[in-house]
Amino acid sequence: MALIERLLIANRGEIACRVIRTARAMGIHTIAVYSDADHDAPHRALADEAVCIGPGPAVESYLDGGKLLRVAKETGAHAVHPGYGFLSENADFARACGNEGIVFIGPSPEAIAAMGNKAAAKRMMLEADVPCIPGYEGENQDPAVLEAEGKKVGFPLMVKAAAGGGGRGMRLVHQASELLDAIELASSEAQNAFGSGELILEKAVIEPRHVEVQVMADNHGNVIHLGERDCSVQRRHQKVLEESPCPVMDPALRERMGEAAVAAAKRIDYRGAGTVEFLMDAERDFYFLEMNTRLQVEHPVTELVTGLDLVAMQIQVARNEVLTVSQSEVQLQGHAIEARVYAENPANEFSPSTGLISRWQAPSGPGIRVDDGVVTGQQVSPFYDSMLAKVIGFGHTRDEALHHLANALRDTVLFGPEANIEFLLACVVEPEFASGRATTAFIGQTFGDEGFTGRQVTDEYAALAVSLRYLSDQKRLAQRSLGVSRALLGWSNNQDLRSTYRLMEPQSSMEFEATVSSRDSHHMTVNVGDASFDVITETFGDETAQLRIGSDRFDVRYQVLPDGSLFVMFDGVTLRFNDLLASFGSDAAAGEGTVLCPMHGVVIDVFVNEGDTVEQGDRLAVLEAMKMQHEITAPAAGTVSQVAARKGQQIAADELLINIEVAGSDDDQG
Repeated sequence: MALIERLLIANRGEIACRVIRTARAMGIHTIAVYSDADHDAPHRALADEAVCIGPGPAVESYLDGGKLLRVAKETGAHAVHPGYGFLSENADFARACGNEGIVFIGPSPEAIAAMGNKAAAKRMMLEADVPCIPGYEGENQDPAVLEAEGKKVGFPLMVKAAAGGGGRGMRLVHQASELLDAIELASSEAQNAFGSGELILEKAVIEPRHVEVQVMADNHGNVIHLGERDCSVQRRHQKVLEESPCPVMDPALRERMGEAAVAAAKRIDYRGAGTVEFLMDAERDFYFLEMNTRLQVEHPVTELVTGLDLVAMQIQVARNEVLTVSQSEVQLQGHAIEARVYAENPANEFSPSTGLISRWQAPSGPGIRVDDGVVTGQQVSPFYDSMLAKVIGFGHTRDEALHHLANALRDTVLFGPEANIEFLLACVVEPEFASGRATTAFIGQTFGDEGFTGRQVTDEYAALAVSLRYLSDQKRLAQRSLGVSRALLGWSNNQDLRSTYRLMEPQSSMEFEATVSSRDSHHMTVNVGDASFDVITETFGDETAQLRIGSDRFDVRYQVLPDGSLFVMFDGVTLRFNDLLASFGSDAAAGEGTVLCPMHGVVIDVFVNEGDTVEQGDRLAVLEAMKMQHEITAPAAGTVSQVAARKGQQIAADELLINIEVAGSDDDQG
């Protein structure tokens, strides 16, 4: 049996915390690594020891295999757990670990290499008579050849990176005129994300389900599957909601898919935890998509319905132990649904968000599991994937699991960066998902061409925010006032004293001017514009409050920041209101032709020069942020008057990229 008493976790965030917890429960000494950007990350504090591995950019820290191996040797680690992402599916890193006498907790380098390239994997599956989607997986990567082969396959067509995953290097092409641009962009994104621009082409399966099968194999010839997960709800080809079991699965189909997954694992002499992914059409025919040779993000739903600890099983296999469970002993009981909490703005095409987490409060209670990797006071950086946590609801039935998940999302507090919690809640209560009918087209069909817009900010919500600001101000004054009863603060024997507020909700850019008057600490009259609200305070604490307007009761979580801005969260909706009275000397809004950086990132390419003429929608630049590439397009037609961005530049949100002198905007006439 291989000795594993000291384990280095070559990852960060929630998966590092997840691995550390199981390893420590098994009596294994844990060693965390962290970058400068993760100095305050919880995985560093959770481990038995931690070592800094360099600057924030992943290529200089978590993707530097040589540096990770040096740390492993210096700390006496017997094994490395790669988690998912980063180097988890890097055959060279796995091989280097073995060469240094360090156990890589995962499959062999050969198995990783076999499945790590989608083109080679698909050729192998075709040889093994595994159903595959028609397409092109040839070695000739000339753009003209790819374009010609794509036209042969037909449209709609998927252009996909041969290496990697997570939706990077992937484009859906609807017509031939879009194909060459999609090939160029996908290849560039794949090269930057995975170090390989190789592509494959596949006929797009319309509105399929994305169903995957979890496999586990030891070094003694035993391979089993642990049931399936439905991961159909996705945005930008990245999973958002996952569940086990699949809502439309039956025993016969599960057996067929499980047998196909086990056969795929045996074909490459697999060991450890892996996932075989399939697309399933409306007739329940399924096609091999890819195999992930690592632990999956969504593994908790499998753990909850099987009662097994997949990380513990990975470690046991790495110790050369025999699997302690047989296929006949694997029983799926109950239902589990996972929601991924991302730092992103769903109302702005799911653009990543960064910044300080001023409050993080995970939900808890029966039927709820949370795997998180963030804490209050931590910075969300632009260097890594935007996923912060996973909230899982589980129960005896799917309806029970769904109920627990919806309640958990309503209780999840994230103040700071934009987050997708309201979007997740909107998804899980949508009848199409609640009934188990969702396919990969769910998000597009549910929210339409405009996408998710979120809850409209009303005068009533503004009244709630103003009430909380007023109550907080009164509480602060009471704490500073010596010998004065709180009931007398703001009291007048003549008329109600009025407090004036000017707030702006930055997401919608809506401004609210309001006054608050109150004769006691429980009743307020709040005027917002022409509207008037009688607000009753039922409870008011440092972080929570119960307010009532008419017959509507609001259980609120809130936070007032030092600059006077306010976070308000209720029923899964989080709103931020900035205090305009405290915002002196704010910059004027950017002009129509001013192109600012939408988020922290790195400029991958710039396509224009000063003096160039552009049309609205023309590509100006490509920005890489949180492992995705984002096209920056011209907001209006005109002439480029300034190019402030340069290729390879690291740039912050709201920094100037390009200025355009908008056509027809010159007022110098006559």
